[in-house]
Amino acid sequence: MGDAATENGVRKATSPEEEHPRKAFGWAARDASGLFSPFAFSRRNNGDEDVTIKILYCGMCHSDLHVVRNEWARTAYPVVPGHEIVGMVTQVGGSVQKFKVGDRVGVGCMVNSCGSCHGCQQGLENHCPGLVFTYNSVNVDGTMTYGGYSDMIVVDQHFVIRFPENMPSDSGAPLLCAGITVYAPMKYHGLDQPGKHLGVVGLGGLGHVAVRFGKALGMKVTVISSSPGKEKEATERLGADAFLVSSDPGRMQAAMGTMDGIIDTVSAVHDVTPLMFLLKTRGKMIMAGAPEKPLQLDAFSLILGEKSIAGTCIGGVKETQEMIDFAAEHNITADIELVSMDRVNEAMERLSKGDVRYRFVIDIGNTLTAA
Repeated sequence: MGDAATENGVRKATSPEEEHPRKAFGWAARDASGLFSPFAFSRRNNGDEDVTIKILYCGMCHSDLHVVRNEWARTAYPVVPGHEIVGMVTQVGGSVQKFKVGDRVGVGCMVNSCGSCHGCQQGLENHCPGLVFTYNSVNVDGTMTYGGYSDMIVVDQHFVIRFPENMPSDSGAPLLCAGITVYAPMKYHGLDQPGKHLGVVGLGGLGHVAVRFGKALGMKVTVISSSPGKEKEATERLGADAFLVSSDPGRMQAAMGTMDGIIDTVSAVHDVTPLMFLLKTRGKMIMAGAPEKPLQLDAFSLILGEKSIAGTCIGGVKETQEMIDFAAEHNITADIELVSMDRVNEAMERLSKGDVRYRFVIDIGNTLTAA
């Protein structure tokens, strides 16, 4: 997330309640303990290009945990997380043509960009040097952005995603981050072709969605996990073709050179080298997880077979809409546990322990009440 001018980790600005004309309410973390409490702040008025959204649901992403605990050392408190937002349009600006009042829409990880750089011109706003994230980021007016753990949000129409009629609001919300994070690299790296063999490392919030997208795209999918107990879940319920225990040398050896690409969704520190040997010649390893320590990689695992390693970071607005439409067409959603706003601290603690299958989503519309 972006930085703000801070002094001892506290934002130097007008009171959050006074920055903008419109009253808003949510839950915020105020220090690196990451503990949430009710928070009154404000949003800007709806401009000509803006859409005002009443927030109904918001997913809890693992990056929310990193930010509220300042694990990336970029947090400007108070912080209202949430970039997997689904809600209802309540107001549109005079120049808005894409949406009308009553439409069901989503907002993902970004709410503004420069619009003129190479990334923006290519529809890859996520790589804009001036990208404004949905929360903990400085907007063009110099004020901080606050995310979806709140009752409403005002967003430029360009960054609003139309939700298809048959896409559920609650279990569809995590796709705005988890979904696009795995869908975009599959498309970009040519791993969306029927018959290709895709490996998915880790069966969590990203991994279980990657399995579903992979199968919908016609690929053979193998889940690679350190937890043998997840095999039945992967193959029988999620539809993976195979399951590979990463700590089993015999099975890892037998699978060497069989995969066209691997999406590694694990954020914990782990050895990538054994995974590289699973790739075919010129196979691609795509890093979607973000371990806190640098990767350790045997150069020969890269050199032998001319393999490549790449990163992925969400996706542009156009491909996010494409992803949501594809997911709706193929009945792809996230497996979620719905929680009330007053249980957000409990949910965040469980998230830190990996105790969720596979995503928490906050029922904002029914449980967020002003103090």
